[in-house]
Amino acid sequence: MTSDIGKGTSYPLGATLTASGVNFSVHSKSCSAMELLLFDHVDDIKPARVIRLDGDTNRTFHYWHVHVNGARAGQVYAYRCDGAYLPEHGMRFDNQKILLDPYGRAVAVPRLYDREAAARPGDNTPYAMKSVVADLSLYDWEGDAPLRHPFNKTIIYEMHVGGFTQHPTSGVSENMRGTYRGLIEKIPYLKDLGITAVELLPVFQFDPQEAPPGLTNYWGYNPVSFFTPHLGYGSTQSPIEVLDEFRDMVKALHRADIEVLLDVVYNHTAEGGDNGPTFCFRGLENPAYYILESRPPEAKNRSHYANFSGCGNTLNGNHAVVRRMILSSLRYWVEEMHVDGFRFDLASVLSRDTEGHPQADPPILWDIETDPVLSGTKLIAEAWDAAGLYQVGSFFGDHWKEWNGRFRDDVRSFVKGDPGKTGTYAKRFLASPDIYGYRNREPEQSINFVTSHDGFTLNDLVSYNTKHNEANLEGNRDGHNENLSWNCGVEGPTDDPAVERLRIKQIKNFLTINVLAFGVPMILMGDEVRRTQLGNNNAYCQDNEISWFDWSRLTQHADIHRFLKKLIQYRKSLPARKDTKLSLNEVIARAKVRWHGPVLDHPDWSQDSRTVAFTIETPDKWYHLIFNAYWEPIHFELPRVPAAFKDWNRHIDTHEPSPGDIGIAVPVSGRRFYAVQERSTVVLTANRKSISG
Repeated sequence: MTSDIGKGTSYPLGATLTASGVNFSVHSKSCSAMELLLFDHVDDIKPARVIRLDGDTNRTFHYWHVHVNGARAGQVYAYRCDGAYLPEHGMRFDNQKILLDPYGRAVAVPRLYDREAAARPGDNTPYAMKSVVADLSLYDWEGDAPLRHPFNKTIIYEMHVGGFTQHPTSGVSENMRGTYRGLIEKIPYLKDLGITAVELLPVFQFDPQEAPPGLTNYWGYNPVSFFTPHLGYGSTQSPIEVLDEFRDMVKALHRADIEVLLDVVYNHTAEGGDNGPTFCFRGLENPAYYILESRPPEAKNRSHYANFSGCGNTLNGNHAVVRRMILSSLRYWVEEMHVDGFRFDLASVLSRDTEGHPQADPPILWDIETDPVLSGTKLIAEAWDAAGLYQVGSFFGDHWKEWNGRFRDDVRSFVKGDPGKTGTYAKRFLASPDIYGYRNREPEQSINFVTSHDGFTLNDLVSYNTKHNEANLEGNRDGHNENLSWNCGVEGPTDDPAVERLRIKQIKNFLTINVLAFGVPMILMGDEVRRTQLGNNNAYCQDNEISWFDWSRLTQHADIHRFLKKLIQYRKSLPARKDTKLSLNEVIARAKVRWHGPVLDHPDWSQDSRTVAFTIETPDKWYHLIFNAYWEPIHFELPRVPAAFKDWNRHIDTHEPSPGDIGIAVPVSGRRFYAVQERSTVVLTANRKSISG
């Protein structure tokens, strides 16, 4: 061993700067030999130096480690790992493949990057991503810290970092479009809209080439590293500078009082299925990082990957080594990158044991639930997986909130006029007490959404009866077939003014329900300007105008943008619940909810009903909400307000054209009935005479 190479230590994992160099440490239980490769540049066809680690000196238990004196931040590096290639026993070592550091803090991507080179036999050095040593201590946060807004004051905006500013109409300079810095330029727009948190589609480094030929993976649900911000969203190709650009974005959002939530993918990786590429985990310790399974008639053959994610493999989240990595990753993004929370993609995968069976007390979820670093962090679960495990209402623990998929489905059905949905819709509006009430959880357990990245946009929900995914080059087979959508009479774009008026009304109905319902509202990027994907409900591989935010629509659909902005203002004006520890059942009981149909106190829960109204009585203000999903106008009887109250004022009527639809208090004096037009939503309030507003 040369004089500049030291034994190193097994902890910490990854590449850690020391006073005299860098300590490298990586886990591999089963490999027979480990090499650390040092590169002068990511595009080099071979490493400048190969350091072969000694199995006696540079190995402690299952950890390989070495200290390189004189190495510093910016050093490009990778590993090569040798061992048995016995897929039937779960082993897939390949000593010709470049391996990323699982704990690497930055990733460099060569100009000739090629996913296929990591899957076919032979050396892939010129074509492989590589890790980069990073010094995180130099960044000046200027006193920044996670904001920790309470959930009952949270309004989430689900968005894509690249797609938000990539369109030429964004007004962002060309070199900044689609970047973290580009997003910073648009923070005033987000602040003006009124949202309080952005939920960013995956920003971990992912493989853009995992897509049909000729297309690009746009969403990013295929990580190659759990610690590095995606280089493609940087305005530079310097991995170190991109670390700063990500932190600049977080700091700028925090200054605008907007939280940053990350959509994280701890259920699978970009290494795919049985014939997938080797980037990192597969080549270091395949049976530790992935759930493997045998398939008949090969009872003991472990060459197959369990596919609970629907993406070819399943991360082995409850293996001790993977548990440690996931928890370290989450802590890193909170402590070093200052993010405020996480939405866990296919979170139910993490409840499966190392054999893939669901378990009641998953160790990794206990780790996350009880970790002190994460105790003030927002945790949101997509409480299902791609293999049929559905845990909405029954997901593990007390810290987690849940994407309420049943809110999405039942609200869609009710608004489009499906029969027999009035009762379930009423429950969804009150944060789903039938789902969450039994656990005595708070109303904010339910994250309410009508649309998300996965499926139709709101405009397309009212414009298409069926998906149109031909652009994905999969024969329109991909994406959900059941969308609970209705095109209002014409499939796709139309110049028919009657159809357009109906679509506008339906969009406003959906927005009103989503924003005002009990629980936490989440809005999809661009729904406020009727962003369209032309009927594509699975635009994961459309890094183009199908997916991008077209800023010219802000002028074209100013009425919808204004409506959502005013709606958010209205929600924020509602009296905040002072006791945030009240359960959903307690909140509903104290709200004194009275249910009605067209006749007061006579709600119609029958199969044929498409209407419902309710009154909430508080000491200083009464609220009366009416929902008519029927295709004809209906007169609804209004409650008589107490003598100490002023008469009813209308604040929202989705039938009215802008600006009369919201934001202008219209007296409804002396009326016993209100004519609610077909497919319309109305919100009335009555104030105590000593209260203004």
